[in-house]
Amino acid sequence: MRTERDPLGTLEVPDDALYGVQTLRAVQNFPISGLRPIAPFVTGQVWIKRGAALTHKETGRLDAKIADAIVQAADEVIAGKHREHFVVDPYQAGAGTSHNMNVNEVLANRANELLGGTRGTYTPVHPNDHVNMAQSTNDTIPTAIRLACLSQLNLFTGAFHGLRDALLARAAEFDDIVKAGRTHLQDAMPIRLGQEFAAYAGSIDRGVRLVVEAADYLRDLGIGGSAVGTGVTVEKEYPALMNTHLREMTGLDLRIGTDRIQLMQSMGDVAGFSAAIRVLAIDLSKIASDLRLMVMGPRTGIDEITLPAVQPGSSIMPGKINPSIPEMVNQVCFQVMGCDTTVSIAAEHGQLELNVMMPVIGHNVLLSMQILTNAVTVLTERCVNGIKANREMCEYWVERSAALATALMPQIGYAAAAEISKRSVKEGILIRDLVKRDGVIPSDEVDRVLDLRKMTEIGVPGGRRAGGPAGGQGGPA
Repeated sequence: MRTERDPLGTLEVPDDALYGVQTLRAVQNFPISGLRPIAPFVTGQVWIKRGAALTHKETGRLDAKIADAIVQAADEVIAGKHREHFVVDPYQAGAGTSHNMNVNEVLANRANELLGGTRGTYTPVHPNDHVNMAQSTNDTIPTAIRLACLSQLNLFTGAFHGLRDALLARAAEFDDIVKAGRTHLQDAMPIRLGQEFAAYAGSIDRGVRLVVEAADYLRDLGIGGSAVGTGVTVEKEYPALMNTHLREMTGLDLRIGTDRIQLMQSMGDVAGFSAAIRVLAIDLSKIASDLRLMVMGPRTGIDEITLPAVQPGSSIMPGKINPSIPEMVNQVCFQVMGCDTTVSIAAEHGQLELNVMMPVIGHNVLLSMQILTNAVTVLTERCVNGIKANREMCEYWVERSAALATALMPQIGYAAAAEISKRSVKEGILIRDLVKRDGVIPSDEVDRVLDLRKMTEIGVPGGRRAGGPAGGQGGPA
């Protein structure tokens, strides 16, 4: 152990720890979840420290030897080293001071080692005076959240684009398969299986575009705002130089925030981004639920599709195979919806010049991105790519749909068509057979009017008779 001192006194810190006394206090104060900070959040904060060292070296405010050591230490962390020393629970004191000091201490201790010093001495590199120069938790944490989210955006959208493309491939493969449509979980007009999957792809595509649009607001950086957004202790050149260095380090399209006070007061941009992710998760969960419905069976359900078998489905029922991947996706989406609720409440709970709830905001939005990226990748690779259509079952159910009577409306009117539908169900006879048996329309028109494929496209089944349907003008659809 080594002894370190801060304004509250001394503590014994493990000799092998790159963190220091302030980090240790946070570990002792907040043994809440057992979780560590999500990796991109650490990287985002380290990018800021690296950029600040380069900026202050450029302006001459920081000794070049110290700046270079901080940069080298930061490069090691960015490359994946020393990650085990970032130990503060996501549920910590407000604003993220503990996380900020954890990063400051790790970089200071490692920089001192690089300069021939020892851990815990903080000379010649001090965590506050040098690593945190001209910075505050209050401007670095919201900037780190923005950088972290943007750094994961391409991975996130790439996973969803892969799912979209897989759904489109299934749409093309299934385009000639007509099946029963269902609304309210009751019989509805026919639809092609391919149309359903194309619509799923469209929902994913629209949702991703909304996320990307929301992410654009994250590109405005409030770094340089310091304690309350006014830039106290910050050189005038600092915001522009920081933006340049951060752009070069991250490869991200970043902008200098024009109102750093607003960017510190409000976490609305992050909340809007989280909300867009939630909307995408809502659509994704609906798709996963639909897959579970369509695969229902194989003997006592609708059994319209087959999903790849990925694991046994029961510890007691031999041969049972469950829709395990869609079930996992549902659960992930539920978690994301909960994360967004947390982000929304926390974003509202800022007061005056600062939102102190930033740690839980950052954790939840990054967790949402992480688990959705992974879940969607698994859904694509282990489920959607291997979906097969059960053509026979689709044909079986669509011919038995009571909603096929709708196609008769232009010929015989709403009331008569409704009666046909009820009789079909009551007598257990297909509508097609009932119409032929009872001569509801001329026999040579039956198959033309009840053309299932044509019912899946815009148009009037069989064409509308001159003068309208017999027995009235029809009724509501």
